[in-house]
Amino acid sequence: MHLFTKPARWATAAACGLLALAALPAAPAGAAEARSGAPAPAVPARYAQQRLDWKPCQSGALECASMTVPRDWYHPGSGADLTVAVSRHRAADPAARRGVLMMAAGGPGASGLGRPAGLAAYSQRLAAAYDIVGFDQRGVGASTQVVCSDQDTVDALFGSGDLRDRAPQAVDATVERARGFVRDCERRSGGLLPYITTDQAVHDMDLFRALLGEAKVSYYGPSYATFLGAYYATEFPRRVDRVVLDSNIGFTGSWQDFLTGQPMSFQRRFEQDFLPWLAENDATYHQGRTAEEAKASYERLRDALGEHPLDLEGTAVTPNHLDAAATSVIYSGDRFPDLAGLLGVLEHPEAAPPAARKALAEKLKHPLGAQFAADFFSVICQDTRWNQDGAYWVRRSAADSAAYPMAGARELTFASVCAAWPRSLAPRVRVTGRGVPPMLMLNSLHDPATYYEGALKAHRETAGTRLITVGGGDHGVYQSHNACVDAYVEGFLVDGRMPAADASCAGRPLPGPAVGR
Repeated sequence: MHLFTKPARWATAAACGLLALAALPAAPAGAAEARSGAPAPAVPARYAQQRLDWKPCQSGALECASMTVPRDWYHPGSGADLTVAVSRHRAADPAARRGVLMMAAGGPGASGLGRPAGLAAYSQRLAAAYDIVGFDQRGVGASTQVVCSDQDTVDALFGSGDLRDRAPQAVDATVERARGFVRDCERRSGGLLPYITTDQAVHDMDLFRALLGEAKVSYYGPSYATFLGAYYATEFPRRVDRVVLDSNIGFTGSWQDFLTGQPMSFQRRFEQDFLPWLAENDATYHQGRTAEEAKASYERLRDALGEHPLDLEGTAVTPNHLDAAATSVIYSGDRFPDLAGLLGVLEHPEAAPPAARKALAEKLKHPLGAQFAADFFSVICQDTRWNQDGAYWVRRSAADSAAYPMAGARELTFASVCAAWPRSLAPRVRVTGRGVPPMLMLNSLHDPATYYEGALKAHRETAGTRLITVGGGDHGVYQSHNACVDAYVEGFLVDGRMPAADASCAGRPLPGPAVGR
């Protein structure tokens, strides 16, 4: 989900996803039974017999409705009901319609309600063959939201100071801020936190399928939505048809294993892709003629912000703001000029137009949104177990911060939140692929967030999958105007052509420098 846009000549960009930008009382009743393999109870009639009252969405491109779901699918009579907002883009050609294509958003924490419009606009073939439907996951957006800390508290957690600082007092402050965030979540969530999990969400998805009157749905999901899709197919294998998982989280393993792999992949993307590109365009950006010189320029700017945070139109820009923006923008090679332009503005703010400075200040102000953070941590801290030894995370994060400083410096914050989270008894879902229809997986080699090694491991451990390996490092390789990728995805979803074996596609070429800078 891109947060930054490109104002006038001065490009500024950032994206929000997993660890880049990238806490619970008791576990839900019934979780122990779910862990032992017992299914959730039958869906009560008051949920199963509701009707979706479709009306035009605010944007006008889609139909929207609200769906009532139980707070806890394992005890649907306990606790207040939740609302899940859903959307639909009807098939353009009813005679050619083959069913429903469900899609979800990344994060966890991003809104998926408007996504069907974008997919339908991108692919006329999918828009003709499917009703494309989406939703805001429980806890997110137009659905019942989960509440943790206010924005000022989240800003202090991720934006203040320099997370590379390993002085004892700095480490202690990071850990205490994380624990404070967890205490806020427990106090302010109204008891909702234990039910903001991927397992509960896939039961919402299956109710949505049933209310649409469909025996099966096909599915497309990028990033965290691969986790949702893999879990849905595992828990409801006879209710999925054709499944495409794009830019894959390591859904056969734990969130801890997956997220502690990200510092390496963000550093790789930055050093092996962005810095060489920046050096090749030194005539435009003046950051150094080699990757080493460009990296030194970045570190000088970062050091300067550490000594004297930049007052940019009222926003105090710190080293953490710079790292958060950089790790977000490198999700897509198309946005490399945005990051290069951002570096120029922060080096010479007096040379940037006032409107560009103001726009950049607004985008840098909040490294992570408070609402996004509430859902993000609710999911990742509960779906799978975390090591809750705080001393372990101090040691581990010190090593990762030294080896992979671009994102490793943030590891202590993220891990400390989950280490302080009360132990969850959410069902443990093991994805194996057994009994599930074949699934198509896509992943780029240098994806910084959903790194290739994690996708490859998930592919090898999930029966019936085919993996399309894409060159470059874009995150989300479908809908990026890569004709090779589009042919595989649409050939499978529309025509049912699953590749006979794993395959590959060339990545898109990196862009030239921003025009008119």
